[in-house]
Amino acid sequence: MAPTGTIEVRPDLSVVIVSWNTQSMLRDCLESLFDSGTRSTLEVFVVDNGSTDGSPEMVEAAFPDVKLIRNNKNRGFAAANNQALGVATGRHLLLLNSDTLVHHGVIDASIDYLDRNPEVGVMGCRVLNADGTVQTTCSQFPTLSNLVLLTTGLFKVPGLSAAKRYRMDDWQRDDERDVDVVSGCYLMTRRDATEAVGLLDEDFFFFGEETDWCRRFLAHGYAVRFAPVGTITHFGGGSSKSLNSKRDLMLSEATVRLHRKHGGLISAAAAWLILLAFNASRYVYWTGKSLRERRSLDRRGHFQGVVAGFRAAWPRVKQ
Repeated sequence: MAPTGTIEVRPDLSVVIVSWNTQSMLRDCLESLFDSGTRSTLEVFVVDNGSTDGSPEMVEAAFPDVKLIRNNKNRGFAAANNQALGVATGRHLLLLNSDTLVHHGVIDASIDYLDRNPEVGVMGCRVLNADGTVQTTCSQFPTLSNLVLLTTGLFKVPGLSAAKRYRMDDWQRDDERDVDVVSGCYLMTRRDATEAVGLLDEDFFFFGEETDWCRRFLAHGYAVRFAPVGTITHFGGGSSKSLNSKRDLMLSEATVRLHRKHGGLISAAAAWLILLAFNASRYVYWTGKSLRERRSLDRRGHFQGVVAGFRAAWPRVKQ
């Protein structure tokens, strides 16, 4: 609390970065953030989810102004973000992945955009792959019909524009649009909107939490918007590369959980069956291919593991 007679000044932005064994990427991310030429005042949090690669020690030594929160285990993406969001003081809040690079000017431009557009509760910027191509962030909600489009591969068919609607693949992210979901790799929200909507749902451990959050913002009457005000680079998979088939199971579980929360048991069961059928078909395909190409054995083993453990894709009800 500010002393009597003084005015408490909030930072323009609180940045929250969750990290799990991404020391090198995290260092690059923080360096890019502090070198991005921002004129805005920043409060930066790193929430370390029990890393064993020296990440928290690196933050303490190289970035003493960063507010470090150390967990003794991996609490998941939503819970870790909430730890920092619960004590953040900025006018606006930014979820930023540790496997990103922040380009010059994007922070200030994003803050200015939210200040000019009070109807917007969540915004995202243009995201590039490592090779400079545009990453297909932002999407529609993964409805059952969109899941079918995704799992059948119809979205890859040239000229079939209707099939590209879920991932919005026919859009170069070069104009402003209202969307259903903004990617959590760079998701900025305004404090007053977050206070109205609430924090991330911690039932989502890893994946799905930003989709659920965006849906809740929309339900409260806020716009969820993509605005090409600047760019970041997102390498992807920083904390999840080592999860292998477990990663696919976690993604499937998050998708089914979304349907259970927002559509009920029948919708969740349908989503579970669609995803099971997809993974089973991939297992059959790679099994056949492995009879001719030994290099396909790894892919067969991957999908075999996913199908064998697919019972875990049905979300447990947490007590």
